[in-house]
Amino acid sequence: MEIAEIAPCLTEDLGVLEHFMPSSSVDGSHAARHARQEAGESTYLIPWLDGRPVGHAEVRWTGCAAPEVRAVHPGCPEINGLLVWPERLRSRGVGSALVRAAEELARARGVGVMGLGVDGGNPRAAALYARLGYRPTVAYVDRWAYVDQAGVRQEQADACTFLVKELSGVQDT
Repeated sequence: MEIAEIAPCLTEDLGVLEHFMPSSSVDGSHAARHARQEAGESTYLIPWLDGRPVGHAEVRWTGCAAPEVRAVHPGCPEINGLLVWPERLRSRGVGSALVRAAEELARARGVGVMGLGVDGGNPRAAALYARLGYRPTVAYVDRWAYVDQAGVRQEQADACTFLVKELSGVQDT
């Protein structure tokens, strides 16, 4: 499958993203991710196929919010919220392309390491990240919220593992 482009989210993309991949997460909504990008805290990457968004990933330059991870990996940027949608496009290279695009952004900034979290109940994602060279480093609890169909905020806590990859081609400064 050939992805036409992976590009940072533009303001005018928000409506298209909501149409094809409606947000339910409070902190992970398209608007919240775009706002963090506008504030310089992250880069919100969107892969496009035939003029449609087919996923997203946010590179959080501020790192993982979990204190367990920050203690072990201070300053390590995190790929957060990686999604390929619709599901029929999974295992066709979109997720790998998003991770590689995030790594290239880090290299361009002179960052020599990238991290990401994987839920303990997602062996498919864990296998992808292992194939891409990410290694487990620390267990942590990922805390996030979403708004349910009744409009009520729901809090989630998932057991995760933070994975890290040393990026080649980055000079120590």
